[in-house]
Amino acid sequence: MGVHDGGPVIGRDGPVIGQGGPVIGRDGEIREVTRALLSTGDPARVLLIVGAAGTGKTAVLEHARRTAVEEGAKVLRLRCHDSGSTPGAPALADGVHSALAKVPHRRNTVRVGGTRRTSRQPAGQHGELSQLAVLSEALTDTARDTPFALVIDDVERLPSATASALGLLLRVFRPAGVPMVMAGRPVHARDTGASQLASAADRLLELPPLRPADVEALMVRGLGRPVEPALVAAVLRALGPMAGTPEAVLSVLDSMDGRGGLLELGGHVCLTEPEQALRLTTDLARLTRLCWPGEPPDAADLDAAAAVARALEHAEIRFDDLHRLKPGGPRRAGLVDRALTPLVGDGILTVDEDGRASFAVPALAAALRALPTHHEVSSLHALITRSLSDRLGARTAGGGYPRLADHVTAAGAELDDALAVDVLLAAARTDARSDWPRSVRAYSSALGRLAPYDRRTPGVLYESAELSLRHADHPGALALGEPLLACLDASPAERATGDGGAAGDEGAARDGGGSQEGDEDRDRGEGRDGDRDGDRERHGDRERDRERLVYVTEVWALAALHEHRLPFVDGSGAQGTGVPAQLAAVEGFAALAGPYGIGPVAGRGARPPEGEPGPTVRHPVTGHRPGSGPLPSPAELRLLAAASGGRAELLETLGALPPEADGTRIMERLRHAATHADLADALAAVLGDRFTGSGDSTAARHHAMVRAYLEGDWDRALSAARRIEARSRTRGTEAGTAQCARALAAEIHCARGELGHARAWLELIPDGVTHPLVAWARMSLRYWSGRTDQALEGAREDVRRARADGLLSGIEKVLLRHLSYALLEGMPQVMRRTLGELEALHEEVGSAMTRETVLLGRGLVHGEVDGALAALRSVDRRGDVYMGLLCRLCLVEIGDDSDRRLAEASYLGQCLGIGRATRTTLGHMARRRSLVLPRLRPASDRLNEADVRLTVLVSDGATNRQIAARLASSEKTVERWLTQLFQRTGCRSRAELAAAWLDGSLADRGLVPDGVPGTSQ
Repeated sequence: MGVHDGGPVIGRDGPVIGQGGPVIGRDGEIREVTRALLSTGDPARVLLIVGAAGTGKTAVLEHARRTAVEEGAKVLRLRCHDSGSTPGAPALADGVHSALAKVPHRRNTVRVGGTRRTSRQPAGQHGELSQLAVLSEALTDTARDTPFALVIDDVERLPSATASALGLLLRVFRPAGVPMVMAGRPVHARDTGASQLASAADRLLELPPLRPADVEALMVRGLGRPVEPALVAAVLRALGPMAGTPEAVLSVLDSMDGRGGLLELGGHVCLTEPEQALRLTTDLARLTRLCWPGEPPDAADLDAAAAVARALEHAEIRFDDLHRLKPGGPRRAGLVDRALTPLVGDGILTVDEDGRASFAVPALAAALRALPTHHEVSSLHALITRSLSDRLGARTAGGGYPRLADHVTAAGAELDDALAVDVLLAAARTDARSDWPRSVRAYSSALGRLAPYDRRTPGVLYESAELSLRHADHPGALALGEPLLACLDASPAERATGDGGAAGDEGAARDGGGSQEGDEDRDRGEGRDGDRDGDRERHGDRERDRERLVYVTEVWALAALHEHRLPFVDGSGAQGTGVPAQLAAVEGFAALAGPYGIGPVAGRGARPPEGEPGPTVRHPVTGHRPGSGPLPSPAELRLLAAASGGRAELLETLGALPPEADGTRIMERLRHAATHADLADALAAVLGDRFTGSGDSTAARHHAMVRAYLEGDWDRALSAARRIEARSRTRGTEAGTAQCARALAAEIHCARGELGHARAWLELIPDGVTHPLVAWARMSLRYWSGRTDQALEGAREDVRRARADGLLSGIEKVLLRHLSYALLEGMPQVMRRTLGELEALHEEVGSAMTRETVLLGRGLVHGEVDGALAALRSVDRRGDVYMGLLCRLCLVEIGDDSDRRLAEASYLGQCLGIGRATRTTLGHMARRRSLVLPRLRPASDRLNEADVRLTVLVSDGATNRQIAARLASSEKTVERWLTQLFQRTGCRSRAELAAAWLDGSLADRGLVPDGVPGTSQ
């Protein structure tokens, strides 16, 4: 991370501001320190700045010193930390001598010489008091001739004797007229010297932690670019109680930037590493000074602290766990036990009421884990596990102490697989209802130890998949892919002979091994019947396992779609790609990839032509019949895929809905979801109450982005797009990116005139994605980049490709944009041709959105006002702010209440943060209609109570003189207020302002906030 002009530089106590750079979040403290330094003479006082390491004490002191010097004051530094003299009054005398030597005055040579002799006098009885009296007199005389102030930093580093002498000087022999400002860490009772300084100060100025807004400003300055709010939140969480410490914030930024954990997207810096990996610096001197309040730890203590941090990374440790260990156990356990106590004493570790230890500052724990250590902590986790499993048995220990699962995972190869699997499965089943994230981790660890051919593997996969689906843990379900495929690759014979751990298997083994010679005379007929019963039981087990694996496969495929990843098939079908036959059911899910912008169109979910085989029908699992449970049935999958096709195709698949469902409303919701590639909303529309949610998946984040975009909160939509993209690039995640989120981000940047950012987003989208939303954004970028012909012709080619893939939902947006650009370019024939295509599309699709675009197209081509007004009402009900802006532009063009519609369009454009594109369109329309384009104003500049009162008086017909009398002001002031009010509302006269107030248009445009007195009028 480079140092920018005026940016922060790390000094001993945190950020020291470069030349001309302000100290962020410390304005009030700097003013108070500056006043203290300027208070020479009788008002002189002593100020002590107190703050923990890294809070910016040095920065505040230095900035205030500079400000005081600029105002003409003389400020001297008092340095007596490392004097060669004896600590105490002699060392203080050396510091005063050095400071006074910088004051030019003809009598000062004598005073300086006196202080020098004072420092060399022996400190006999009452000698120190005499020395301090001489120092006080010298300082007072000098200040009488040349007023000055003294500053001393890092008072905690003063030797105790020197600090005591300075405290005595200030309390008993305080120099008259000499203000002094000291800075240091909080005073501890055991430090007698610093305590005397605190008691001698007239005021203690304690530096509070920075506010979150100040932390964000500090990060922006440190990185030189705007930062994503999610990055700020992650840094604050990682620092815990140190979140407001400037040096700690900059330390985390330095560490991230050095490891490549930051990414710039759309002009903002985003985080691309897991939050738990955020760490402070690994420079030992800086780390220990920042985090250890007392004496810095030695190498052995740091080594032990690093071992503790690694031990706590994957499993919680309680003091009871360590006390339970046998006396004289492994040395590593004793080491960790001994290391915990001093860390708790220093406040680095916290212990809750259950005895659970954790680091107060997660970023410190991450930094310690990055340090080398001589200790292996896996044996400690194994020891904690065995201390319970040896006494209670593996299954009882796992069921009674489910937190052992994390210890088993952290122990790794220190525990054998048989013991580990028993503990993990017992813990997972116990935690399934109370702590499902830990249960998912336990299942995952068990699957990592179970052989693919183990009889228990299908059941464990099923339990884990069901748990993840129930809690919308799609990343957890996606992680089942590797063990699932390995299990499917294992032959049925291998699974039949697998060494399972179920009680029934063990009982069968015991029965088989207990045959006696006397049983040979058993009836052979009974033996054959028993063999047949056994065959039937084994066949039933195999069928059950097959059904379970099909269920897990579908959960995995659904999770892959939620994370915007393609399931493990392509359009050619499972049989031709070497995919096991059990994965054939995935093809129904893969058919959703194209319609929802996840990837290329892999196949249509509609009914196949007659004579061709249909999609594989899922075999129901016990408790999960088709059309019930959180998984969509094959018919529902076809309905989801058909949402992007024609009306006839969609109507054929509506039979998947229950009879009581509102088919029309669901169909429109599906159309809307397919248009914006919103898979989460489509699933919610089809599944209804069965939908368990999208969790924190890519689909859920894209759904939030779509909602923000439609509501007009484009800043939040862009932030969501950046988080989606950053998450897809974060180390250790399997999340994919949302191609249509990239397209929406590009569209927003293009509408705001930020073509470079729009181009960067669109370049990330593969050519194989033919979703109309991508074509819509690509057309806008081409047009506003000056490539009109390429924009119009390219849009037609994109529409042709989308049609070829059966993606009809969203084409209306491309065609409407095509028509509007033809209007701007004066191409009436192209407009009529595009209108014909829109009307044909509406006949084929028949959705509310295609109807809106047809009405708007007819308004632009034929001037049909009623249709355009109907489209506006429909769009406003649907809640699409940008489409509402386009409707108002259409009404301006065809001359329906153009002044009002232009003002509304201008206001909406300002709220959306539009740039050159929409502003140019507004200007063209205003000039063609001889209208005046209202001035843009800040989106947050709404009318306040005084504005509303003035507007009410104007609406009542009051003259400027009457208003001046009512408001106790002059007529010229009222005229100035009215001029500003006209500019902010877009009104050109008192009559227009009164009309806008009385007909409610000011409130409709959002200028009048709720709750302001007078709005009821």
